[in-house]
Amino acid sequence: MTDWPAGEAAPVSEDTLLVEAARGGDRSAYGRLYDRHARMVHGILLARVPPGEVDDLVQDVFLQALPRLNSLRDAARFGAWLAAIARNRANDYYRRSRATTELTESLPADLIEDRAATSAEMAQASAILAAIRELPDAYRETLILRLVEGMTGPEIAARTGLTPGSVRVNLHRGMQQLREKLGASSVKGSIL
Repeated sequence: MTDWPAGEAAPVSEDTLLVEAARGGDRSAYGRLYDRHARMVHGILLARVPPGEVDDLVQDVFLQALPRLNSLRDAARFGAWLAAIARNRANDYYRRSRATTELTESLPADLIEDRAATSAEMAQASAILAAIRELPDAYRETLILRLVEGMTGPEIAARTGLTPGSVRVNLHRGMQQLREKLGASSVKGSIL
């Protein structure tokens, strides 16, 4: 049963309107789609690739999606479609990644002092991110979207195409597993 009166068409989502406008060449509409979905894409990629690579890959995902907009069958499913592109781009990253060489140049003393001030917070954030990245995909993605990207459960559901119930379950179970990985004592007082 529908939520709208019989004989009336289903309401059109904002994504549908923006996708249709972008298909027609409206660059600002595509920019608004970017604004609506960039955090989701960032979170999906952060769950899968090294943090230093995420920003460039977010751009790649949107650059890949633009010429493919006409292949999207249901414009209302733009978020789920974009999430699939992001996951595939993360997989491609590992197929195409090249060996890198780390520079060993020493850092100036003032830069070292600045970095030392935030090293404890960075170490904790890195430990939490590493623990999240060890979780199963569904939990990892939803936790990063919630904890790192600041998206709400309903927002995650709307953007990724998951049901709100699935998002709630993934967040609940993911948090339980994350607490177990980090240990209950180290989690108290942190973001968890």
